[in-house]
Formats: sequence, C-alpha cells, structure tokens
Amino acid sequence: MATGYLQVELYNQGQASPVIGGKVVVSKNGEVLYELFTNDSGQTETVALEAPPIEYSINENEPQPYETYDITVTADGYRDVIINGVQIFADRTALQKVIMTEGQGQVTINVPPPVLWGDYPEKEPEEEVKEIPTETGFVVLDRIVIPEYIVVKDGVPSGGGQVYYVPYKDYIKNVASSEIYSTWSDAAIRANVLAIQSFVLNRVFTEWYRNRGYNFTITNSTRYDQSYSQDRTIYENISTIVDEMFTNFLRREGQRQPLFAQYCDGRQVSCPGWMTQWGSEDLAKQGYSAIEILRYFYGDDIFIDTAEKVQGVPLSYPGQELTIGSTGNDVRTIQNQLNTISNTYSAIQKLRVDGIYGQATADAVMEFQKIFNLPQTGVVDLATWYQISQIYVAIERLAEL
Repeated sequence: MATGYLQVELYNQGQASPVIGGKVVVSKNGEVLYELFTNDSGQTETVALEAPPIEYSINENEPQPYETYDITVTADGYRDVIINGVQIFADRTALQKVIMTEGQGQVTINVPPPVLWGDYPEKEPEEEVKEIPTETGFVVLDRIVIPEYIVVKDGVPSGGGQVYYVPYKDYIKNVASSEIYSTWSDAAIRANVLAIQSFVLNRVFTEWYRNRGYNFTITNSTRYDQSYSQDRTIYENISTIVDEMFTNFLRREGQRQPLFAQYCDGRQVSCPGWMTQWGSEDLAKQGYSAIEILRYFYGDDIFIDTAEKVQGVPLSYPGQELTIGSTGNDVRTIQNQLNTISNTYSAIQKLRVDGIYGQATADAVMEFQKIFNLPQTGVVDLATWYQISQIYVAIERLAEL
C-alpha cells in the first residue's frame, strides 16, 4: 500500500467564518483512525492514510485506484455531519470542506465514485458552435466574463432536482476532482481543466439553458454536461492549478464563443473528434504540453484565451505580481482586505495600511496562502489576488446580514 493525505476544513457561511474547535473523526469500517480538532482557521492537521499504489490510477484497467474513508464532524451549536466514501489517492492531499449548519440533528453526505471508476451516462453529442443569444446576460460584446457563481441543477434538465449556487472556482475544482484523477501528470490535469472551464463558459456565454426556459447554468448529468457532486472531496494539486488558470479558456480561431470542449473517458466510451481523458494522460506521459494535448484532439486552430473580467470582486488583478518593494494603491487594497480578513482569521496579523509592500505584508500574505491552500510564496500573484478578494467579499457580505 501507498500513502495519501487528508485535511478537513470546517466553515459556517461558506468560507466567511471558520468553525473553531470542531471535532473530526476519521474512520474505516467502523474503526477510528484519527480524532482531530480544528484550529483558529477551521482546519485540522493533515493526516496520513493508506491508499492503493499510484500505478492503479495512472494506468488503465487496474483495480480501484483509491481507498475510501468516513468522516464524522461534531461542533457545539451545529448539526452533526457524516461524510461517507472520502477518496484517498496515493501521494495526494485530499481537502474535505464541510459547511456546518446551526441547529440539531444530522446531515449525511455520500461521495459518489469518480467518473473514471463509476457507472455514469454517456455524453450526448452536441454541435460545437452554438447560436449566440441576442438578449443581454454574460455576453458582453466579444468579452468573456468569469461569473461569480455557476448555478448547477442536480440531475437532467427537466424534472425535479435541487439547484446549487456554486462559486465559479469551487465548481471547476469539484468537476475536475470528479472527472479525472489527481495523480495524473500536470499537463494532463491542466488540459482537462481548460476543457472543463471552456465547456461551462460556453454554457454561460450562449445562455444555453436559460434560452430554453430553465433557471440554471448547467446540470451535473454527464449525459448532458459535466459531473459535479455537491460537498465532494477535492485535491490540493487540482485546487492549485485551478487557482492559477481559472480565467483561461479555449477558443477556436474565428469564433467568439468559448470552445464547447466535449470529452469522454476513452476507455468505456469512444468519442472521435473529442478529447479522451485517458488519452490526455497518455500524451502527457509522452511529454506533450497541455496545449499540445488539446490541439491533438480538437485541432491546431484552437488557442488559450483569457477573460478580461471576473465578477464579484472589487478590483481586477493589476497584471503584475505584488512583492516586497511594491508600492501604490494595489498594495493598499491588499492590506485593507487582509485586515478585514484578519478579523475572522486571527492567524493573519494586522497591517499598517501604507501602500508599501514590506516584510509584514509578505508574512500576512504567506499566512493567508497557508490557510487557503495556495503556494506559500508571500507574493500576490493572480491566484492569491482573487482568493483574497473572494474571502474579503464573503466576510463583508456576512457582516451586512
């Protein structure tokens, strides 16, 4: 057996308020393996757990590539939460975020198997180029806007089913953790993340479901869309990649809309003209880059584009990293936002708002990066800028309630 890792994070009201001192019990077949408690940032320590050999998840036709564990969460004033089937892969850190709700009783969450292992409906093919609506919405001239939320319908488009409002990045991280294996090569993961982002942004840009009378962006049915599982485990390396590239998408030369990047697993289902997920990993092993993998499947006339606007944040990324020696209003913005965040996350030290990026600011940024599973560089890059903005906005909104 190999070793994988798990960290559990408890929050109230999204990530605007951590749950401190919550008890987390990790078990397998009824045997308690760990009893953990959350710190001032709502996080447990990271623990080691047995997992199958990594070869099971990077090669086709192998036994089940992950081990499953159960988690029981209790905290004063909150409903108990039981999560069954948390999936642990070799050499990867699983991040289980738990949104606690006040009151009594119990919530049970069953994590479904990943698409590559489970039994899921085959995707119904669609035309790649969609009709663009004439009504206003997220279509802003030729610009693609990253929405603040993706509205996900549970199940097929028609009929009943719960609707979830999911922050855009959280949606991408969830889908990627559902659709592919976190143990895959970096280039394969990046190629698949770009395809996932392009797929959903095409749904947004063309207002595909809203033009058909529905009040959601996308479904979680693999027959029509992409696999999304509310409250499922995500993986640290996938989370980091999404944070780096969530503003990117694919476009075909001569087309306004994001590429409708259809794909399949390539093992249980064949899909000529689409990307195959196992095929992307095979190409990555041969040294292909992410864009080379994507062009292999979708053609040489596709390219990676970047959205100019991200909804739901006060200011867009300034275009260059902020680091020790940086000065100006962008530094003040970060200092102000970190001070607000520190009212909730006490491990982040208060800063003097002077517009000068000194060691104290770098230390506060590094502590923020540690809490929110970003590379701990002390530098405000695109991923850190938008994560600080997202948490700041969430805390400000909570304060207004």
